[in-house]
Amino acid sequence: MKLHFSLMQAVADALLEIFQNGKYADKVIEKALRADRNRGAKDRAFIAENTYECVRYWRRLWFLKTGETVIPEKFSATDMIQLIGIQLILRGIDLPTWDEFRHLERDKLVCYFEDLELRKIRASIPDWLDAQGVSELGETQWGVELNALNQPSKVALRVNFLKTDLKKLQLNLSAEGFDTDVIGTESLVLKKRGNIFQSALFQEGQFEIQDIGSQAITRFLEVESGMRVIDACAGAGGKTMHLATIMENKGKIIALDTEQWKLDELKKRAKRNGAHIIEVRQLESTKVIKRLHESADRVLLDVPCSGLGVLRRNPDAKWKLSPEFIAKIRLTQQQILQDYAKMTKIGGKLVYATCSIFPSENEKQVELFLKQNPNFKFLKEQKISPARDGFDGFYMALLERM
Repeated sequence: MKLHFSLMQAVADALLEIFQNGKYADKVIEKALRADRNRGAKDRAFIAENTYECVRYWRRLWFLKTGETVIPEKFSATDMIQLIGIQLILRGIDLPTWDEFRHLERDKLVCYFEDLELRKIRASIPDWLDAQGVSELGETQWGVELNALNQPSKVALRVNFLKTDLKKLQLNLSAEGFDTDVIGTESLVLKKRGNIFQSALFQEGQFEIQDIGSQAITRFLEVESGMRVIDACAGAGGKTMHLATIMENKGKIIALDTEQWKLDELKKRAKRNGAHIIEVRQLESTKVIKRLHESADRVLLDVPCSGLGVLRRNPDAKWKLSPEFIAKIRLTQQQILQDYAKMTKIGGKLVYATCSIFPSENEKQVELFLKQNPNFKFLKEQKISPARDGFDGFYMALLERM
């Protein structure tokens, strides 16, 4: 495609918002695409894809431009345009003869890139994260997972069986121009990215966008129709909706979260999905949890975490994380597990889950909890590996209260 300066400028402006103003990439891109509704699909895709790719490989791009391993806090407009240009060169795209690109030598940059051996530069991650990854997973496994986490994410759709079935949804999506592949018994994956949120079928609640690994967590809870289930860290309700589907709208789901705006969004999604067994409650104090002690057949704890398993869809997270944050979030995880597990009935089951691939947030947390709570029994665990499974990274453990 022909490169227009306005497109390059849109990407550059987005990068400035992300790296100098600390904004989240997905929100910045959403705002950039709304700024000019007249842009065609190709232009919109260019802005989104190249913003994400530059964020993903920010440190590598800066090194290729300057030879410096330390990323500065401030960038000029020319810096931004040149960094985008380097990313386009590495993707095999020819650059226009603009002044900003006159010092970028394609052959030299490509050779320089191919000779890069230092993993934290080539994979583009902070020094501390590379060191912690090696410490947690070992040199070989960390390198393999890191490579997978730097690949763009697939768009997975979960069929809402309360409104349609898999085959019908696939046919109807194809009629709208969205071709898909079937994964398992309840999921489709887009063959080509597109603005799936604009689908009439999405507006009707016939499907949700939900990663395959995320769907596995809900299934891991082993819920059945008629049960009383608590989704204790519900957020905007992706897994809550899935629970309602599995339960065939029979029983009761109590969705808890500390943020009311997330619960408000959950209620909108539940209405769109036709899921009417969901009750939302804001966690304003510990009294909410105490009132629910020993009341649930199943408890889902999808706890806050580093998000390292979902870097492929949130690449800016690696630039916002810190060792201090991960240490603090581990304390939060254990506190939630200790306090919220009490909502499980005797004979009931609980799932502890994260979207992290680090053992310190996963099996180590479960081991500590079980050591301090002998009234819970470990049943099984599952790890979703981006490298092995091709989707986001997740951990889940199923426990039973005795």
